[in-house]
Amino acid sequence: MTELDVRSARSDQLVAGQKSQWEIIVGLEVHAQVTSQAKLFSGASAAYGGAPNAHVSLVDAAMPGMLPVINRYCVEQAIRTGLGLNAEIHRVSRFDRKNYFYPDLPQGYQISQYKSPIVGEGEIEVEPEGEDAIVIRIERLHLEQDAGKSIHDLSPSETFVDLNRAGVALMEIVSRPDMRSAKEAAAYFNKLRAIVRALGTCDGNMEEGSMRADVNVSVRRAGTREWGTRCEIKNVNSTRFMMAAIEYEARRQIEILEAGGSIDQETRLFDPDKGETRTMRSKEDAHDYRYFPDPDLLPLKLDEAWIAEIKASLPELPDAKKKRFMSEYGLSLYDARVLSSDSESAAYFEAVAKSRDAKQAANWVTQELFGALNKKGLELAASPVKAEALGALLDLVKDGTINGKIAKDVFAKMMETGEAPGAIIEREGLRQVTDTGAIERAIDALMAAHPDKLDDVKQNPKAFGWWVGQAMKATGGKANPQKVNEILRAKLGV
Repeated sequence: MTELDVRSARSDQLVAGQKSQWEIIVGLEVHAQVTSQAKLFSGASAAYGGAPNAHVSLVDAAMPGMLPVINRYCVEQAIRTGLGLNAEIHRVSRFDRKNYFYPDLPQGYQISQYKSPIVGEGEIEVEPEGEDAIVIRIERLHLEQDAGKSIHDLSPSETFVDLNRAGVALMEIVSRPDMRSAKEAAAYFNKLRAIVRALGTCDGNMEEGSMRADVNVSVRRAGTREWGTRCEIKNVNSTRFMMAAIEYEARRQIEILEAGGSIDQETRLFDPDKGETRTMRSKEDAHDYRYFPDPDLLPLKLDEAWIAEIKASLPELPDAKKKRFMSEYGLSLYDARVLSSDSESAAYFEAVAKSRDAKQAANWVTQELFGALNKKGLELAASPVKAEALGALLDLVKDGTINGKIAKDVFAKMMETGEAPGAIIEREGLRQVTDTGAIERAIDALMAAHPDKLDDVKQNPKAFGWWVGQAMKATGGKANPQKVNEILRAKLGV
């Protein structure tokens, strides 16, 4: 099977009724804000927020005579990211001026990298949900400065400009057009986010705009080799919106082509309220920006020893962590994939699993904890139940203080109150009943109350489950299930 056949086969999920006729082509340009204290070419703070125009130096404001000075740490962060993407690090790169006018870009140009980026070709493996792993190629990573922010809703007749973000360092990570569905694009974005967060090069906070994507979408007849005309959807800042935008835009283009029309190359915006894209402007090409080398910045020349030093300092990345979780802890591929998807989840799991049953720990983290957090709309960092508390709960199950059913009830209360499991158990009298005499008395009472069911259980083994359920109910769910089973089998003769 050729590469074209493989990629066409991956487009099966396109559009109902059209999936055999059309193929979606998707590429992403991801803008990731570099984690650093200062901006790319000035010493002004790169912190999020602050009073309007509080983090602005004379360089950021483009005052006459002010010259940019490269931030070495931002360069180091870009190299670290490139190494994490299995990409080529260019020993020589340079900055260019990308010319366009907008009120929040005081210089009238953006300092970026065009023909000589700091990072070249790389690749990452992604795993779309429910599908086989695929490799997405990286075309380049380059450094550039962010623009400020125009605010249009404070006055009906004026636009306000906040330059706090102007000059903040961005890494633009450009993929090849290797994605063939919205699901693949979301998986790629999530994997990229996991990698930069593990590296510490970007915090991946999409709500604050630290990571966002321009999504390029085109369609073509299945089996053809010619590219369709692409449209770019700007500044998408969530995977849910990304998937909705891709699916809408693919349908829009297909409908136009099937009606005999043609696609205009343009830049579009996604309206999440309406679930549709709309025209923003005609799409510029590189020549429209009149790129030329920035005369104020010398080319970057990287030392081999420095690159080697950065490479040696790289942390364990998601793919390596996933493999280790499977080999070291015996986790399933699914659990290992979920728990290695970001650094916080991995660290939380390992803290719970330390000196405990790893599979049991994984089940509690991926099912009970993540399920409860999803219902509350909370991130793991805001979880009321910390790893040490969840580990303590598992210890109480193991030593017989409570059984599994009571543990889930205790966990629910921990999620509500943030209390330690032991305090909840003592206050509410939830200790497991291990007194065989008390369990026997409860079972004797049941047998006396239901003599008609005594013979039934001998003829129908499945009826034994009814007796277990009734015995647990009679003891308020506190009885040790193993002892209940043992005593019932002895008394019922099964």
